[in-house]
Amino acid sequence: MGSSIQLKEVFEVESKHTAFFTGGNIEWYDDKFYCQTSSSINLLNTKDGNVSLFIGEELSEDSDLIQTFTTDGSRTITSHKSGLLKLWNQNGELEKMWKYIHRGPIATLQIKENRLASGGADSAVRIWDLDYQSCILNLKGCQGVVSVVKYHPTEEEIFATGDDGKILHWDLETGELKKIYERHFSKVTSIVFTHDKTHFISSGRDKVMILWKFMEDTPLKTIPFYESIECIVSLPEKFKVPHFKADPECYYIASGGEKGVVRVWDVTNVREVYVQDNSLVTSAKEGGIAISRLLLHPESKTLAVVTVEQNIVLHHLKSFACTKQFIGFIDEILDIALMGVDDSHIAVATNSCDIKVYENSTMNCEILKGHTDIVLSLSVSKTNPNLLLSSSKDNSIRLWLRTYNVVCVAVGKRHTGSIGSCFFSQTSERWAVTVSADSSLKKWDLPTKYEGIVSLSCSTTETSHEKDINCITVSPNDKIIGTASQDKTARLWNENLKLIGVLRGHKRSVWSIRFSPVDQVAITSSADCTIRLWNINDLGCLKTLEGHESSVLRAEFISNGLQILSSGADGLIKLFSIKTSECQLTLDEHDGKIWALAIKKDESGIVTGGSDSNLIKWRDITEEKKLEKIKEEEEQVLQEQKLNNYLKSGKYLKALKFALRLGKVFQVLNIIKEIIKTEEQGLADTIKSLRDDQKDDLLKCAVNWNTNSKNCQAAQLVINILLNEIQGGEFKPSNFPSTIESILPYTERHFKRLTHLIKELHFISYTMNCMKPVNFRSQ
Repeated sequence: MGSSIQLKEVFEVESKHTAFFTGGNIEWYDDKFYCQTSSSINLLNTKDGNVSLFIGEELSEDSDLIQTFTTDGSRTITSHKSGLLKLWNQNGELEKMWKYIHRGPIATLQIKENRLASGGADSAVRIWDLDYQSCILNLKGCQGVVSVVKYHPTEEEIFATGDDGKILHWDLETGELKKIYERHFSKVTSIVFTHDKTHFISSGRDKVMILWKFMEDTPLKTIPFYESIECIVSLPEKFKVPHFKADPECYYIASGGEKGVVRVWDVTNVREVYVQDNSLVTSAKEGGIAISRLLLHPESKTLAVVTVEQNIVLHHLKSFACTKQFIGFIDEILDIALMGVDDSHIAVATNSCDIKVYENSTMNCEILKGHTDIVLSLSVSKTNPNLLLSSSKDNSIRLWLRTYNVVCVAVGKRHTGSIGSCFFSQTSERWAVTVSADSSLKKWDLPTKYEGIVSLSCSTTETSHEKDINCITVSPNDKIIGTASQDKTARLWNENLKLIGVLRGHKRSVWSIRFSPVDQVAITSSADCTIRLWNINDLGCLKTLEGHESSVLRAEFISNGLQILSSGADGLIKLFSIKTSECQLTLDEHDGKIWALAIKKDESGIVTGGSDSNLIKWRDITEEKKLEKIKEEEEQVLQEQKLNNYLKSGKYLKALKFALRLGKVFQVLNIIKEIIKTEEQGLADTIKSLRDDQKDDLLKCAVNWNTNSKNCQAAQLVINILLNEIQGGEFKPSNFPSTIESILPYTERHFKRLTHLIKELHFISYTMNCMKPVNFRSQ
């Protein structure tokens, strides 16, 4: 069996999804969102949901935190807590930085051509020349923090407002205050210009929107909202929303505020022409998700709604249907389940009462609402991958069905404590099991037809453990149910919830239990840093796997039960071989506890998540690595054959060049020795025929050979020839001082050794001469 199974050896990160937006400013250019975090700006690609570029620095204790930013798509400017303004190019590289002079932090930035406007907490608006990083205007008159700064689209004019509700209008050429617009009685949150650039519209927390004409005191229109408006956006001259077509003669805006509903207004005729019916929430009183920002993408006629929970929801103006949704801040991940045909979707339970269902290819997210407290566990039916079961701290379970979208079809409320784990039957979709903080184990009957939301009935209940139960699982044939608990034991139950036996041996709480897909074996992982394999028949411990240095939170069988994949509280994922009991691979990408580990059905990849809010997709590249290795070996054989052919045919120059290109140090040595055998003068001619980069590589090889007395002759001959060329100006090596430092010690040692050898040879010669017999006859 083992020979036909492909064992896993290497995994690599396919994609990493973390908090790309944690509040603050957000802007939209082309197909990318510029999203602010504490210390960086992340560019989110709307096509695949991945962060394509990172501007700034990783968050640490020494990070220079970002206050706000602005961009024009090619340049990004950030203001920092250190009192600096920083200019970054489109590749995310820092080009310039300078002091921003404001007394206190900067609240808003706006860029137009080579000018930057900054509004500060010191009530000042400063205009900067980006070519020279100098302040060319200091505009005063605002009260409190300057929260909105807007350039006129066509004129050299700028608008700004502070905390007093007044809108100030300056001429940028002279710095003259041209006009003050006074009608708001609270803070102004947005200023937008109409499509014909002859009017502007303002909104505020006084729950009104005002249409102004430039340089006129009296507003043209005042529209009551009955909610605090955080943002408005001017709509194009021509657009469509459901049941309404725009009139080019009128001015239209979209608004969003505390109620979480987008509204479209005809400002000219003071009427509401559209209200979002599939709103993010029904009302603010029900825990509504207020809208913090609206962004319009005119080319695609798409409206982006940014909520206070850092979610980005894209709506097409024509149908106002939600086309995509991105989650800016994931929060701590508690569980993950892969659902849909071919694992097309990823269901994620975070530190929230909502379930996030991501489309695997685009990371478009659907939020499932229903639970009233934190969701703790998720399970997907093996026989119907479109069925999802969730359990929560609200003492209930919910059954979800995915068709076009995911809807709740059943609710079960029989537990009296939070439900820590749930699991589907492995051979059908007719029943599921759950465990709860009320120490009970329940078996639930699931419906066969899904019409509306039905109540689930509990068929069997059994008291299971003395302490909290961490995990529940079902064997592949549905005959055995396993539970793992804080009481340091795991227990096995039959399908009628009758106790079969207790697995004892762990020294601390047991976090997870799983059954082998092929053998009568179960594995448990524990806070005692070990994984244990158990024989289900006699309840004996077969093996104890060690390798983690902290609690092992999850353990799963892969490779048809021949390997175990585990995750720990130390942020490490480990791959164990059951045959050898050894750790074959360690993956280190998480910075905290890894609570969730989901494996694809075909085991081509895994998805992990944990307390660091990182959702990481891993890809199995074992087969790719093997093919690469085979290809490298074949290439190496061909190269060696080619090299041998050159040597046999006496083409030493070609052989030398080829060996240098391959970086084969000792092959180069053998070629040099062969050339020396023929004639030393031939060595100088051969080296002279090399290019400078090849001579540089040869010099590095000679430095390497020079460390060994056996090879010093060849090394010294090559070094001598190259030094002569250096003196003659024919060759200029890279990093020559360092090369000389490496050559000198060994050269001196060789010189001393040879000097000593010559002395000994002279002494031997003298002794031999003295020992010659005396010729008496000649005397």
